[in-house]
Amino acid sequence: MPAIEVGRICVKQSGRETGKKCIVIDVMDKSFVLVTGPKKVTGIKRRRVNINHVMPLQDKVEVKRGASDEEVTSVLESAGKLQEMTQPVKTA
Repeated sequence: MPAIEVGRICVKQSGRETGKKCIVIDVMDKSFVLVTGPKKVTGIKRRRVNINHVMPLQDKVEVKRGASDEEVTSVLESAGKLQEMTQPVKTA
């Protein structure tokens, strides 16, 4: 299983955003991370999330800690993952 780290692409597993992809922006402590969609791309606002509510994927992008939504969007676009991020994941 990939580690939860800055730049890791994850899937939300609970809440109203279940199945949507997000990116870890900051690791706050052993239980919480800061994630963003960004909102214009996936619909997930920047927020603090319990790590038990996200499932890390194999994909990772190079973003700096605390990057803005515009920076994250441009990194996703340059990595060619912008279209992939908009596709929701089917959860069982």
